[in-house]
Amino acid sequence: MSFPYSTLMVQGTTSDAGKTTVVAALCRLLQRQGVAVAPFKPQNMALNSAVTADGGEIGRAQALQAIAAGLAPHTDMNPVLLKPSSNTGAQVIIHGKVRAEMNARDYQQYKSVAMQAVLESYRRLGRQYAAIIVEGAGSPAEINLRERDIANMGFAEAVDCPVILVADIDRGGVFAHIVGTLACLSDSERARIAGFVINRFRGDLSLLDSGLEWLERQTGKPVLAVLPYLQGLFLDAEDAVESTQAARGAFRVVVPKLPRMSNHTDFDALRAHPDVDLRFIGQGEAIPPADLVILPGSKNTRGDLQWLLAQGWREQLSKHLRYGGKVIGICGGFQMLGNSVADPHGVEGAAGDSPALGLLDMRTELTMAKRLLQVSGTCTFADATVSGYEIHMGTSSGAALALPAFRIDGRAEGARSADGQILGTYLHGLFDTPPACAALLQWAGLASEVRIDTAQLREDSLNRIADAAQPLLDALLRLRPPAA
Repeated sequence: MSFPYSTLMVQGTTSDAGKTTVVAALCRLLQRQGVAVAPFKPQNMALNSAVTADGGEIGRAQALQAIAAGLAPHTDMNPVLLKPSSNTGAQVIIHGKVRAEMNARDYQQYKSVAMQAVLESYRRLGRQYAAIIVEGAGSPAEINLRERDIANMGFAEAVDCPVILVADIDRGGVFAHIVGTLACLSDSERARIAGFVINRFRGDLSLLDSGLEWLERQTGKPVLAVLPYLQGLFLDAEDAVESTQAARGAFRVVVPKLPRMSNHTDFDALRAHPDVDLRFIGQGEAIPPADLVILPGSKNTRGDLQWLLAQGWREQLSKHLRYGGKVIGICGGFQMLGNSVADPHGVEGAAGDSPALGLLDMRTELTMAKRLLQVSGTCTFADATVSGYEIHMGTSSGAALALPAFRIDGRAEGARSADGQILGTYLHGLFDTPPACAALLQWAGLASEVRIDTAQLREDSLNRIADAAQPLLDALLRLRPPAA
């Protein structure tokens, strides 16, 4: 099959309209037809990231889209990644590497530099692939961010590509979202819109017909497809913590919903496990009894540690351990388990030294260099393999590390308490390896024969969204691409 667009951009009327899944679906459909296709997102803001084979860091969503396209994730697929460390500041990552920590105003001025990195990556991908499917960020109607825009229409105008606009009907107001978005665009930007995608529809499609006809008359642009609401998808989320099905299993796992929690995709395998009841506990919520407490990763370890203490987690963890419960700390959560976390260079905020939970005899110092590495090894507490990735700034030292949790490429990694109740590690994605997931749950007290294969669940979901999006691809093939 020949795809008539060398570059096609998917933008949304709102955040979470479904841009990520539409891009992933098109990548999978084109890959099935033998088209050399790559995903691309000029600028992403997310705390969920993935480590690439070339030793960089990109948004988790672009790693998912790469898998949909049958490719290994590469830093060129997301040349600019912003990882918020506060309400006004973020770590700026260019071509997979940390460039600086900036506040929003400074970054606004930096965008012209970032755009050069975006165009470099785009051109490299263009030399390798017949088609590039681009994901926008947020909405092109964010007037306050239009100046020096590199994420939406600013990019589309720079490379002269057509755009399809996705709107989520499930949240309501879909026609107002589309018409209002068009009203906020310039004439040249409106002309660039090839058509609309109505996403997450459920019900009788015939009841939507009159609305679709009105929309096409009002805008002069076609509705390319109405995509269904698909339940039970297993796809990596960019940021939002998915709501957890209550009381799915008897084994209770609770996770504090840290303000700057990173890589909550670490828990997707547990969410999918039928014997596990996984719950995220937010601010002001009662901390329920549990079999296992997991402290997640954090983009601001000392800040989230302070939040944890203010929510009463220190006392609850002590009670939890007295009753025989288990605790796992992952990355920033692992650092919180020690005696202190020092940030002498102000890597994640104001410089300083914070007392930590004191559950493991170790100390952590945050460093300027970020460790980005895909790893594999074995568990020290069970006969099981593990694989995952490290993505952290900081090193830990102390007596607790003498009893490691894993052996990675011949080196000790992580720590376990002498009483066998606490385990800490820098490895993200450790539950994604079925043997390691089973071994960790057994260590925590769950004896289950169930094995969760996250890779297969992801593949099944990618195929489901691709099948559902076939009408969109058919409609795109019928359109005449705009002249360059």
